[in-house]
Amino acid sequence: MELTERVRRWQKRGEAEEFRGHSIHVFRQQGEGPLLVLLHGFPSSSYDWRLLLEELPERNVLAFDFLGFGLSEKPPSHDYSLFWQADLTEELVRRHAGGQPAFLVAHNMGTSVANELMARDLEGKLEMDVAGILLFNGSMVLERASPILGQRILRSRFGPLFARLSSERVFRQQFGSVFSEAHPLGEEEAADQWSLVCNNGGRVLSHRLISYMDQREEHAGRWHGAICEWPGDLSLAWGLLDRVATTEVLAAMRELRPSVPVTELPGLAHYPQIEDPPQIAAALSI
Repeated sequence: MELTERVRRWQKRGEAEEFRGHSIHVFRQQGEGPLLVLLHGFPSSSYDWRLLLEELPERNVLAFDFLGFGLSEKPPSHDYSLFWQADLTEELVRRHAGGQPAFLVAHNMGTSVANELMARDLEGKLEMDVAGILLFNGSMVLERASPILGQRILRSRFGPLFARLSSERVFRQQFGSVFSEAHPLGEEEAADQWSLVCNNGGRVLSHRLISYMDQREEHAGRWHGAICEWPGDLSLAWGLLDRVATTEVLAAMRELRPSVPVTELPGLAHYPQIEDPPQIAAALSI
């Protein structure tokens, strides 16, 4: 499937960079303040941030597609580890921050990449300075989350078959189900997102990419500990209508870090940065 015209315009705003022999799509916006590093989620890409960027025209921003996602390379036999994606994040920040601190903004799967960076910082092994972190709508406490049907099938023994048989119709139904009724998934957005999933052969890799959920279980002690103990400026924003990273997940995050500042977004669901980007922009100032 070809990329949509809107996605091609986004592609032209970025560049391909290499990391460990793989091509990574990187968007860079020069501007003011600490470098905002935008970490996207599954199954989407940095394209999710384009509307938020319209709210932040003067800010210093780095956004990129994790390996296996969007416009980045999608090697079919790669082990899509969150540790690898965290290594990628560190390297791109070193390249683009100019030695200055970075502020991480993470959604969905990207929140666990941020958790790993927090854990490394606690160990004294992080090779970047972090000015602060905003996490939103990520199932970081997985046992309190409610994965949708497609996610559960992809994690099962039927995952490879489900990925191979996936269609645009099924994708639109599953992806659209995590948006709020007041801000539903639009036709153009759905077409854009599906073209990005299919790009570079990615349609058949979803069962491999979703292994991040298994990693959340395996490394829960490490990452939950980082949420509790990381001494930096950590805040949350949360679409309260999220049917995946539910308010139960938010409650669990508050249990792990009782003093954490939270911006509650009552009318929004799993993709606040697409549904109502000004609200996420406002959360950056808390």
